[in-house]
Amino acid sequence: MEDHVYMLIKYNVYNFDIIIKQASHHPYLLAALFHHLAELVSFITKPSQQAVFATAMGCVCVCVCVARARVCSPIHDACLLSLQVKPSDATLTQRVPEILFPWHSVVVRGDGTLRRVKRDWVIPPINVPENSRGQFPEDLVRIRSDRDKNRMLRYSVTGPGADQPPTGIFIINPISGQLSVTKPLDREHISNFHLRAHAVDLNGNQVENPIDIVINVIDQNDNRPEFTHTIFNGSVPEGSKPGSFVMTVTAVDKDDPKTANGMLRYKILSQNPQSPSSNMFTINNKTGDIITVAAGLDREKVTQYTLIIQATDMEGNPTYGLSNTATTVIRITDVNDNPPEFTTDTFFGEVHENRVNVIVANLTVTDKDQPHTQAWSAVYRIIAGDPTGRFSIPTDPTTNEGLLTVVKPIDFELTRSFMLTVEAENEVTLARGIHLPRQSTATVSIRILDINESPEFSPNPKSIKLEEGLPAGSLLTTFTAQDPDRFMRQTVRYSKMYDPANWLEIDPVNGRISTIAILDRESPYVKNNLYNVTFMASDNGIPPASGTGTLQMYLMDINDNAPHVFPPEVEMCEKPDPNAINITASDPDLTPNAGPFAFELASRPSDVRRNWTLNRVNGEYAQLRLRISSLASGIYEIPIMITDSGNLPMSNTSYLRVKVCQCDHHGDCVDMERIIAAGLGTGAIIAILICIIILLVLVLLFVMWMKRRDKERQAKQLLIDPEDDVRDNILKYDEEGGGEEDQDYDLSQLQQPDALEPECVKVGIRRLDERPLHHDHQYPLRSAAPHPGDIGDFIHEGLKAADNDPTAPPYDSLLVFDYEGSGSTAGSLSSLHSSSSCGDQDYDYLGDWGPRFRKLADLYGGGDD
Repeated sequence: MEDHVYMLIKYNVYNFDIIIKQASHHPYLLAALFHHLAELVSFITKPSQQAVFATAMGCVCVCVCVARARVCSPIHDACLLSLQVKPSDATLTQRVPEILFPWHSVVVRGDGTLRRVKRDWVIPPINVPENSRGQFPEDLVRIRSDRDKNRMLRYSVTGPGADQPPTGIFIINPISGQLSVTKPLDREHISNFHLRAHAVDLNGNQVENPIDIVINVIDQNDNRPEFTHTIFNGSVPEGSKPGSFVMTVTAVDKDDPKTANGMLRYKILSQNPQSPSSNMFTINNKTGDIITVAAGLDREKVTQYTLIIQATDMEGNPTYGLSNTATTVIRITDVNDNPPEFTTDTFFGEVHENRVNVIVANLTVTDKDQPHTQAWSAVYRIIAGDPTGRFSIPTDPTTNEGLLTVVKPIDFELTRSFMLTVEAENEVTLARGIHLPRQSTATVSIRILDINESPEFSPNPKSIKLEEGLPAGSLLTTFTAQDPDRFMRQTVRYSKMYDPANWLEIDPVNGRISTIAILDRESPYVKNNLYNVTFMASDNGIPPASGTGTLQMYLMDINDNAPHVFPPEVEMCEKPDPNAINITASDPDLTPNAGPFAFELASRPSDVRRNWTLNRVNGEYAQLRLRISSLASGIYEIPIMITDSGNLPMSNTSYLRVKVCQCDHHGDCVDMERIIAAGLGTGAIIAILICIIILLVLVLLFVMWMKRRDKERQAKQLLIDPEDDVRDNILKYDEEGGGEEDQDYDLSQLQQPDALEPECVKVGIRRLDERPLHHDHQYPLRSAAPHPGDIGDFIHEGLKAADNDPTAPPYDSLLVFDYEGSGSTAGSLSSLHSSSSCGDQDYDYLGDWGPRFRKLADLYGGGDD
């Protein structure tokens, strides 16, 4: 009933006066009317009509509540609304509705009397269209209190959009209570605003309880649909039946999805390619699901389809709705609807006998399905012609070929050819209704090629059992090989390959094996009584082939080894307590050719039995005791004769080495180093001497090498050319002499100054300015060098004389370097001695040499200047 009322008012909103009159006579109809009051008001766009509608509804509500109190409960919340028209403002009566703060409702007491109670308003939402182009600020509603008749009030609003971000969207006139919007609203940004209206007096005291105001932004179709992807990708198997689901495309619209602005409809604009039909697919216009509508999808013909999808709002209205498009790529997936087919009916191949893991033939097939998928990959199997499983056919994953391979050796002498029947299938089964054709089966003809096979020993290995100790030349057995090539008349020759002890030989023609040495079971080459020898048989084929065979000899023991004392060395204290030593025997032979043993001390030397006794404990052990109370430290060798229990018993005298030493209170030897040193054998002494000799030889060689090195150094010094020795040479860098005459010097005068004639010494004339100003020192005359060439001795003697000279000045005194002392036998260098004569020189000829030598002539010629 309520839905009926709602639809009635929705389509007759401007004839609400008639509806209210009818509803006033039907309280339950009136209750349904108030239940949808908030939505009904949103359909009225003119504020004046909203005011009249609300006023009429309020009046009817009061009348109903008073007349029929039993319906007040269903319309309790709706009756809280009262829109009043202010008589003094005719303009406002026609434009803006008023929201009145709490008023006094009338209710019926239980006794039938009336009572007025104060209640809060439940304000219906205010609807404001988005993207308004009107003048701003635009009035929405007027808020007033019935207490403004006797006092001045101030109105304000709070909440997001007023005094909270985003601020300034809604403002209120504090005096008149006029609520306005200041700019266009965007529903896609904020769909509704929740404000609170306040009324206070001039002192700021609250005169009314705040009321909640909800402002809904009415949607407009201002957004186009947007697809979630520019290109959608989907797939569908080929051969799918009509109605098969392919994929879903999705578009979104920012407008209100509860209105036609946000209700989308889909459609297919185009399909490419249009094969085999132009309408292979359809789309659900509401959900966007794409399904197939026609049969004939074949991947081998069309691999993919491209669809252009359009989404339109306003429920797909092409006139008023906004549209957008997207591309959908539908890939046709492969199914196994094409079986593999061999390229020929018969394949051929050949292989040598005894070869394995060899490819005999490549089997090729064609398959129209998508390459490198399970519907394309072939699986080969042999269905006839290979009962023993000598062949297999793996698949080449790249080429999809079947590789016919030999996996077991084939004997040409037994089988010379094979005829195989091969079938090819895919890794997955064929689609329903598809069967393997005749071309999926082929025949393979294989020819076996003969080769020269190796001779084969039989049995291999061959085992024989014999006693050790057989003499050389004894015939053991015959070990022959057979040639598998029965159709070839070839000769087999035998030879020995491996015989570590070199005990056997084989006849190269008939394969008879005989001994060339005595067989010994105790040889280190015998393991667990077995001795293995390898022989080779070779034929005379082209190329020759050879095979090997092993002869295993089990050697039985004979009593051919005498027992020995064990352990060979023992230790004993000088005063043993107890003084018994347990010994046993070692025999390489096996039982019964070994123990039990018989032990006995040798009769020689005589002091053995005098100092020691030997008692048999059992068949394996004996006890050696010391007869005397103590024994000096040292090493003693005691001869003991031991006899085994063989059929022909063997005896042997072996020496037990006893090391007697000083012991501590624990019975351990403390002087073993001296005993060990005393007990060094001849071999150890010889080794020590050899080491000493080698060390002395190395020292001697080093000394000789050092002496030779010193001689080589001296020889190198003697080989130096005296003219190349720069230490005693006079180097001439620049000579300006007049010729060879100026180079004729008498060096003997420099070597022996004392040898000069007295007349020549006194020739020189000393200048007064050459003498020192201080007193002349009397320097002692120093002896001349004993020999003109011994300059070194001359320098050392001069140094010695200078050190012992008491008249020498101290180190910190003024030294004179340009004075050579008086009485020098060399004379003064101030005068030039240019001739051998010791008389006065005539320098007048210098005046004839020109103006350049005039000064020199004046100095030496005695001129006026």
